[in-house]
Amino acid sequence: MSSNSDVGRMERSLRDRRDEGAKLLVVYVTGGFEGWEAAVETAAAAGADAIEIGIPFSDPVMDGPVIQAASEIALGSGATPASVLAAVPHLDTGIPHAVMTYYNLAHNPGHERFASTLADSGVDAAILPDLPFVESGPWREAAGEAGVETILLAAPTTPDDRLPELCAASSGFVYAVGLLGVTGERSTLASTATEIAKRCKSVTDKPVLTGVGIGSPEQAVEASEVADGVIIGSAVVRQLLDGHGADGVGELVASYRTALDAG
Repeated sequence: MSSNSDVGRMERSLRDRRDEGAKLLVVYVTGGFEGWEAAVETAAAAGADAIEIGIPFSDPVMDGPVIQAASEIALGSGATPASVLAAVPHLDTGIPHAVMTYYNLAHNPGHERFASTLADSGVDAAILPDLPFVESGPWREAAGEAGVETILLAAPTTPDDRLPELCAASSGFVYAVGLLGVTGERSTLASTATEIAKRCKSVTDKPVLTGVGIGSPEQAVEASEVADGVIIGSAVVRQLLDGHGADGVGELVASYRTALDAG
């Protein structure tokens, strides 16, 4: 097991909350979308334990229709990686921040430069879902040297013989992908969501959070019976797309927080 002195801010914060008995709630917001900064701050005030900030990308492979739509709008309004990251140090949340984007944004400037930019922007962790684990070593090394945690994704198809190594290499938390496919709300929780979380929990003491396919507070509670918590994204971004703004995001996040706390 790792001691808290061995881990970064994201993982340390989530471990502490878990060890206090809380179920963890991580909230995704599309950076660059109108009002995203207020949405992030409101989500934190409503009970999120950490925030994922999406850096819009023109050719995503994991984002479902809701997040794709928000990213396209953000890009159309002039959002860039630099403009999103420039706003992060000014966010008043008091909780860790991760960015989620695609590997091209790390590859083009170079691992060291991108990792340094993230660190200088006050980003605690990064998720690059299209970077395969077996090819992630150079990025993880550069990110670690810059003080940026690399959150890795464990999919339902991850082989049993590779899962322990993947979980050991992940920092911040282990992202247990609830189902095969893109992000988005579902009417029921897929059985794979609890299966992959259980498999991860059996090989790591790091926080394991289930994401992709969490469509309601009730599903979040169901997923958290096995996982340490959940990641919600599409439901949050839908509030922004539908014009409900930061207030709508806050109400939604509060409903998840209340449900998770009640169990």
